Amino acid sequence: MELHLNRVDYIQVGVTSQKTMKLLPALGKKATQKVAIADHDGILTCFGMKKGEAVPVFKTLPGQKIARLDLGGAAGTPQEKIFVCSGSQVRGFTKKGKQFLTFEANLTENINAMHVAGADLFVCASYIYNHYCDCKDQDYYLSGDKINDITCLSSENLTRVMPVLACQDRVLRVLQGSELAYDVEVPGPPSVLELYNKDGGEEILYGTTDGKIGLVQIGERSAATKWEIDNDKKKGGILCIDTYDIIGDGVNDILVGRDDGTVEVYGFDSSSEPMLRFDHILSESVTSIQGGCVGKESYDEVLTATYTGWVTGLTTEPQKAEAGPGDVVRMSKETQSKVEALRAELEQLQVKVLQGREQYQQTSQSSTAVSAVPVFSINDKFTLCQDDASYSLTLEVQTAIDNLLLQSDVPIDLLDVDKNSAVVSFSECDSEQPNGNFLLATYRCQANTTRLELKVRSIEGQYGTLQAYITPRLQPKTCQVRQYQIKPLSLHQRTHSIDHERPMNRLSLVGQFSFAEIHSWVVFCLPEVPEKTPAGESITFHFHNTFLGTHRKTQGLGHFRSDNISTISILSDVLSKEATKRKINLNISYDINDDSVSHTLKMIHPKLEHQLLLARKVQLIDALKELQVHEGNADFLIPEYRNILDDSVNLLEEYKKQPAHLERLYGMITDLFIDKFKFKGHNVKTKVSSLLEILDNYDLNSLLDFFNEA
Repeated sequence: MELHLNRVDYIQVGVTSQKTMKLLPALGKKATQKVAIADHDGILTCFGMKKGEAVPVFKTLPGQKIARLDLGGAAGTPQEKIFVCSGSQVRGFTKKGKQFLTFEANLTENINAMHVAGADLFVCASYIYNHYCDCKDQDYYLSGDKINDITCLSSENLTRVMPVLACQDRVLRVLQGSELAYDVEVPGPPSVLELYNKDGGEEILYGTTDGKIGLVQIGERSAATKWEIDNDKKKGGILCIDTYDIIGDGVNDILVGRDDGTVEVYGFDSSSEPMLRFDHILSESVTSIQGGCVGKESYDEVLTATYTGWVTGLTTEPQKAEAGPGDVVRMSKETQSKVEALRAELEQLQVKVLQGREQYQQTSQSSTAVSAVPVFSINDKFTLCQDDASYSLTLEVQTAIDNLLLQSDVPIDLLDVDKNSAVVSFSECDSEQPNGNFLLATYRCQANTTRLELKVRSIEGQYGTLQAYITPRLQPKTCQVRQYQIKPLSLHQRTHSIDHERPMNRLSLVGQFSFAEIHSWVVFCLPEVPEKTPAGESITFHFHNTFLGTHRKTQGLGHFRSDNISTISILSDVLSKEATKRKINLNISYDINDDSVSHTLKMIHPKLEHQLLLARKVQLIDALKELQVHEGNADFLIPEYRNILDDSVNLLEEYKKQPAHLERLYGMITDLFIDKFKFKGHNVKTKVSSLLEILDNYDLNSLLDFFNEA
């Protein structure tokens, strides 16, 4: 069933956070609904549509940034009371705008997730969950990792309300009172939760920061995953989900908003499997999404709110056909009055801009002039992509970006991104100098670019800081700096389990250090580790290397296991330096498994073979094209060469997207060779040239023999 939706822009408020827009319940079956939206200026706006115009119902005064918005009300009545949280405070408003609740949760951190159900209020800060009933403390839970979202289940099959927390360590934690009932493993860090059936039930939809969606059925003691949608097309992470029957087949469809501006509608086929039925791309991240009826009675729509505060509808109402050349256009009186009102508003704005410019010129030239730096918001995200072992840096600004300067004090590669239309230029760097730069790159953006996506790849063992200097198109010129840590084991990612059958190397630490100190060292070395020291006396983390696929395990008070000797070597060097800085005497012991070296080389083999073949094919393309031009056709070539010519565009594109990939693999094999013998007390750096000769004439067996004989 085809779905056609037309875009309509309604109003713009301030910068918005995730899940800060809701539709109030309709008064009739097909009546239009009011929209409640909150922004970073602390303003809660409620509006409805009348004759194509946004008519405000109420608007609160500015205040502290609003992080979440939810609807509530007494059980069995329409959920039309509006609750917002800012800082550690929760406020409640009626649908007319009267404030009836101010509740101070007295949390040490700001509330970043909230759920309201009848007299129950569930709030979460970074690691803390609190449950209040009639504003009285009921339950408390300290999570092992950062909490991103919360929802609550209630159904006839469940004996109690069950809160579910979406946590950064790739699990959904299901609570029973103040205790953890069980947790559910999901394929990525969950960023948003939504009930599949708003009237109750046991099914929860989740979306992850790496763009995956799933449906989980929650029971009293265990959960079952119904289905998962992978992110094969490498779209953005999920920021918001809603369910609404927009297709009109009697089954709730899934509405999804992503951080790259993609809006999606998933319907269900005859076997109840989700299928993409509609998608639309907005120019900025979608922070909230709702299904309902807003613009006109009887016409359903998907309502979205974006980062910069635009409220946009994708409506089933057919748009009037545009007039072609030579057509006579007859506007209705309603349309004519709307056009005249817009013209008048435009003229007023132009006058205001001129007055503002004149006033600024006068004040800036006076003897008592004080420079005022314009304030602007930046939404940034620095995440490791598992598929290509690169870091994605996404920067979103509330106004157009003029330019971006990237500076790094560690070697990193910039990778091509299809969505990026900015012009990049590189400056020479002197990395030999103390505090020298390895990268200086400037991105000059096209007009009206508010979102920029970059990709970088780091080298494990080399750690430091990547800095982004963002300059928007504002006067006077101003700039903000964002810093991102490149960690020693930067290409490692958390995983739920590892293969214990692999040959493992071990590193153990003994010394006068506390659990908090060893945890801080692990945070320094590895990504995706919570900064807060876990409760208890020991904790186990599992990781896998996104570039090679090798595994490692961090366990208890300073025990590390990995099937890659180079990982153990990097950890040994970094931990020794950190302990020396803090004047802690550290005894490091190793248990090296020689079988792990051949195991790692065999894991590198398919990647190295593919890259060598790709490099050889790319080298041949120019010569083959020249032959083709000289002979007039390519019929005389053998099939292998004809295939290279036919596939030349894809080969060049793949080669361009992976700069220095082959050199990276050579570097990893060289490090593996040096590290193997370093643990035996031998220096084999003089034999590296012989190793490179073998790699240039690569054969796996010859390489294994060289490692064993050296």
